[in-house]
Amino acid sequence: MSSKLEQLQALVAPVVEALGYECWGIEFLSQGRHSLLRIYIDHANGVLIDDCEKVSRQVSGVLDVEDPISAEYTLEVSSPGMDRPLFTLEQFASFVGEQVKIKLRSPFEGRRNFQGLLRGVEEQDVVVQVDDHEFLLPIDSIDKANVIPRFD
Repeated sequence: MSSKLEQLQALVAPVVEALGYECWGIEFLSQGRHSLLRIYIDHANGVLIDDCEKVSRQVSGVLDVEDPISAEYTLEVSSPGMDRPLFTLEQFASFVGEQVKIKLRSPFEGRRNFQGLLRGVEEQDVVVQVDDHEFLLPIDSIDKANVIPRFD
């Protein structure tokens, strides 16, 4: 995790949790002069637009005071949704048995994209079965991971 992301996580997570939500994860996409800070929140009863607005107002206030992002940025607060992004080993462990899509920062065994069955977590690796081959992907090399929704 980059130091900027760690800094944002340290600022944002306590605010989200103080409002009664789980801070599921944070994405910070720096795109030149216009960046995007996306915060995923979760709650046992689900997340509605009012919840996102409430968190957005509180986080916005903290970010205005602390000013961790020097350039212009857009703040988005969202539920993880059905194609839930996965950020931590604990999150991966709780979705064992689900189909996942994983994109790595750099190629592993000649590829960056993996789609298959989430088999588990071993130490700092995520275990994914693609067809009949198991891959151990280091959590630190994962750029993006999502659960693939099932409609059955």
